[in-house]
Formats: sequence, structure tokens, C-alpha cells
Amino acid sequence: MKKWFASLLFAVAAHAIAAPSSCTDFTPNAQWPVLANARMAPKTRMLCYSDFAVLHSGITHGPLWSAEHLTRAHMDAAQDMVRTNKFFADARLPDGEGATLDDYKRSGYDRGHMSPAGNRWNPQAMAQSFTLANVVPQNRENNQRLWARIETSVRGIAFRYDDTYVVTGPMFNGQQLQTIGPTRVFVPTQLFKVVYVPSRQMAFAVVVDNISTNRYDIKTVHELETMSGIRFPGIPESLKDQRPGGLKGV
Repeated sequence: MKKWFASLLFAVAAHAIAAPSSCTDFTPNAQWPVLANARMAPKTRMLCYSDFAVLHSGITHGPLWSAEHLTRAHMDAAQDMVRTNKFFADARLPDGEGATLDDYKRSGYDRGHMSPAGNRWNPQAMAQSFTLANVVPQNRENNQRLWARIETSVRGIAFRYDDTYVVTGPMFNGQQLQTIGPTRVFVPTQLFKVVYVPSRQMAFAVVVDNISTNRYDIKTVHELETMSGIRFPGIPESLKDQRPGGLKGV
């Protein structure tokens, strides 16, 4: 395969999902990321949850991106939340498009959240974050070590500056991509986060290889747009060439 640039209303029986009042609450200026690479577009579906949103791919059988709007108050409340750890398949996806619980069994990969459980600030949001539409096959050491530290650092930014937009997703690069399970869920080669803080006029991207590593790269948003095939029109063009020195505590 050529390069792929790279919804308490959780009912255990029915996995019912309630959409937020506005799904565009999670993106700056109500502008969704745009798939610039046409090969990524088939079988994509927008899934809205209570405090994040996902663009899901029926080709990769997972998210292409997951967007969230972090505030200081929500991050403060998130500290008291208990993880549910009840992963589920979103019933809104047609058969064959979404990953299943069986896909991850004995795969060797973690079910890596894109919008993290650690950012969820009420029971409904926490439960919904465990939808398989919000996770990708992630290297276990990466997920539990480096990526966890990156997520903590981004929460720290939201604590300091309050109004923070984050888009997280996978990238798929290479001729022969690995898959897992009977659904053949694509394994990302890399993961990214785009962080935008309007009050500080700050925007940057973080890129990590999906392997056991302690290395992460800070990229400009323009660089990430080129790498991922995804544009981020809600971020002012004038901020897309910023590259801060690093992440605190990572």
C-alpha cells in the first residue's frame, strides 16, 4: 500500500452515544481539520462525542484524527476521574468499518487513545473515550511511557493557559503497512499532536514514531500538514511556522 498520510451515556448493553450541543466546539473557529490527501477520504465518518470528536476511517478502521478543547476547569475536574477501561465498538459505524475488541486480542499492541482518557472530566466523557473509534494500535512501551508523558505535558499547557485546542492522530507511511486482527486494523507508523493556544498565539506539533522510544520531535504546523496530509485551517497561518524548544517534563 502506498503512503497514507496520514461517540454517563455509555450504556454497557447498547453503547448509546449522545452528541454535544455543537460538534465544532472542539475545533478553533469551528473549523475542522481538512484531508488534503484525497486517498484518505473514502469511507470517512464524523463521530461526535460529549467532549471530543473523531474523523473515522473505514479503510484504516480507526481514527484519522480526534479533536478536543481543553480548559483549566475541565483539566482540574479530570484529576478526580476514575478510568472505566471498558472499550467498546461504536454501533454507529457500518459493519466492517470499525475495529472490534477481537482485533486487539493477543495483538501485542495497546489500544492507544487519541483523545486521552486522562483529559475526560465527567463520567460520560470518560466512558465515551474508550470507543475503539478513538484508539489505534500503539506500541505498548510507547503508550505507557513517552506518550503518557506527552499527554501530561499537554494537560499542563491547558492548566497554565486555559483555552487549548488539541488534535491527535496517526500517520501511515510506507509501502507495506502492518495490520492486526480479522478486521485488519492499520498500525500507525507515527503519531502526532497539534496544540493551539489562542491566548498565547502559540501553535506547534509533536510527532512520535510508533515504537519503543524516548524520542519525540517538535514540528511546525506547516511541517505536520505536509507530513500528515491533513490541514488545520482553524489555526492562523501566521502561527504555523512556530517551533518551541520542547515539552515540559518529557
